[in-house]
Amino acid sequence: MFPNANNIETSFRHIRLFTMIVIVGSLSLCGLVTWLSYRSMARMQDRIYILASGKALEAVAQNRKDNIPVEARDHIRSFHQYFFTLDPDEKVIDANLTRALYLADASAKRQYDDLKETGYYAGIIAGNISQEISIDSIRLDMTGYPYYFRCYATEKIIRPSSLVTRDLLTEGWLRNTSRSDNNPHGFLIERWTTLDNRDLKVEAR
Repeated sequence: MFPNANNIETSFRHIRLFTMIVIVGSLSLCGLVTWLSYRSMARMQDRIYILASGKALEAVAQNRKDNIPVEARDHIRSFHQYFFTLDPDEKVIDANLTRALYLADASAKRQYDDLKETGYYAGIIAGNISQEISIDSIRLDMTGYPYYFRCYATEKIIRPSSLVTRDLLTEGWLRNTSRSDNNPHGFLIERWTTLDNRDLKVEAR
C-alpha cells in the first residue's frame, strides 16, 4: 500500500510541476506576443502613406523637435522670398506681401508701410521693374529662445535698361506659434530689421 501511495504522490508532484511549467511558458509567450504587437503598432503609427498618381508613397512621421532647424530655415526663406519677390503687377505684389506678413510680426508691417509711403511699390509698377531674391545662407542660433537668425541674400532688380545686384542682410528672432494654412511652419518672425542693402554692381541691359 505505501509504495503505491508514494508513486501517486510523486506522479502528482510531476504533474503539478509540468502544469506550472506550461502555465509559466504560456504566460511568457503571451507577454512576448503582446510586446511584439505593441512595438509593431508603434512603428506603423510612425509611417504615413501618401497616395500620389496612383502610387502609395511612404513617409515617416517625426517629432517636431527633430525638424525645428529645418522648418525654421524654410520659414525664414519663405518670408524673404514673399517679401522681396516683386513684379510690376499690383495684384502680385499684394498677394506676395500678404503671404509674407502672415509669417512675421508688426516689424515687417512697419517696413512694408515705410516702403509704400516712399512710393517704392508704385515705382516698381510704373517703371516695369522686377525684383528677385536668392537666399545665400541662413544662420540660426538654437541655443536660446526666441531663436535668433541672420539671413544672407542677394537681390536682383531688373529694370528695362539695367540690372542691379544688391547685397541683403537681415536679422530677427523666431518664436513658436500655432500652425495654420497661412503659417504652416508654426513660427513668427519678430523684431525683423534690415542690416545691409547696398548695391554690389550695376549692369547695362
